[in-house]
Amino acid sequence: MTQHANSSLLSKLDVSRLKEIEAVSADPAVLLDGAPTFRTSVQESIDSGMVETGVWEATPGMTRSVKGGKTEFCYIISGRVEITQEGAEPQVFGPGDAFVMKPGFIGTWRTLEAVRKFFVIVDPSQIAPVARQ
Repeated sequence: MTQHANSSLLSKLDVSRLKEIEAVSADPAVLLDGAPTFRTSVQESIDSGMVETGVWEATPGMTRSVKGGKTEFCYIISGRVEITQEGAEPQVFGPGDAFVMKPGFIGTWRTLEAVRKFFVIVDPSQIAPVARQ
């Protein structure tokens, strides 16, 4: 079995690191209902933020969600959320569910029960320009 000298090429996402993060309130510009708070632990940032991975949690409430050019993969660890894409029917996700919000997604995120998720966000706008030869 081959071992690599750089063990940092493999990372475990650590839910317990959320305890170190202070909860923040929803931005009033996106708040639609309730008084949700959030904790985000970005545990890996790759290629100057083009890809971020981590753990996120929120208390009940509803916010507007706009992905812009980003893609976000989510895996719900605990809790329940209702996500509604503009012009579509609501979808409910709970423990063990995974989903992707694609570039251009606009809708609402309602946390029904305190939720915790793993996430991977890909932001192509963070790709460094290629040097011309």
